[in-house]
Amino acid sequence: MATSEQINHLTNLIKDRHNLKQKLFSELGKIIIGQEKMLEQLTIALLANGHILLEGIPGLAKTLAIKSLAQAIQAKFSRIQFTPDLLPADVIGTMIYNQQRNEFVVRRGPIFSNFILADEINRAPAKVQSALLEAMQERQITIGDTTYKLDEPFLVLATQNPIEQEGTYPLPEAQVDRFLLKVIVSYPSMKEEQLIVRQNVEGMTQPTINPVLSTHEILESRKLVRQIYMDEKVENYILGLTFATREPEKHGLEKLKPVISYGASPRGSISLALASKAQAFLNGRGYVTPDDVRSIAHSVLRHRIGLTYEAEAENITTENVIDQLLQKVSTP
Repeated sequence: MATSEQINHLTNLIKDRHNLKQKLFSELGKIIIGQEKMLEQLTIALLANGHILLEGIPGLAKTLAIKSLAQAIQAKFSRIQFTPDLLPADVIGTMIYNQQRNEFVVRRGPIFSNFILADEINRAPAKVQSALLEAMQERQITIGDTTYKLDEPFLVLATQNPIEQEGTYPLPEAQVDRFLLKVIVSYPSMKEEQLIVRQNVEGMTQPTINPVLSTHEILESRKLVRQIYMDEKVENYILGLTFATREPEKHGLEKLKPVISYGASPRGSISLALASKAQAFLNGRGYVTPDDVRSIAHSVLRHRIGLTYEAEAENITTENVIDQLLQKVSTP
């Protein structure tokens, strides 16, 4: 149990670092018009040390946002364009024979970076997708008999196209669950799109993204995020939301039982707690409120709830399910 003095001290420390958000958003705003929600959730994933899955139709600046984020932080960046003929060795690396030295040596793949842009991740077959699992969960790669630790920060930022099914492979649940957040990227407003059109047709020089943060600053901010106070009532609220996805009938949501095939795993509870702490950090507070939990709940839970055929027949989405959970589970 943290004292009020400790919470106030932590809040002051966070306010000292609160310009992290302003610096990052100001720099990214030079090239990304609108999409504030996407940028905020990219930052939450970065602070919570989690991976992020961006879903949206082509042309919504998903790839541009991720690439710009990497440029704004002094970190190594790799882009992997996932295709049906990609091999695991193309991602993690392989052993090659060096004739001069008369031995096998390791050639490291693009996964050995701080930021990994996995573009159109659902285009690669399961064997390649599974090659990412060890890296995403264990933060290490095994090539031959040797295991290599990946540098921190390590973040997989994956994009997928929801409308094109031909030539795509659905991500296995084991891999989807390893993404801290799944963000649905929406269309810009008319005013924002007008600015986008002007920027691209008037022959203006594309602004350059300058590094405004270092990896050290990110790692130090992550330590503060972990220290943010979470009251037991807020913990119970998070657990209530997670357990309601598994046993909706015990939370007054009997109507949801036939539409949910499986609920969120314990990793869902952990992710919701960490993402809520990162949200509190961005809001300049040393403690988590229920509003922090509610604001990030959709992005944490939408890919962790399985729907039945009955739900699909009735056009019930995970968004509808989460809306009902937030309405029914009592808020502290």
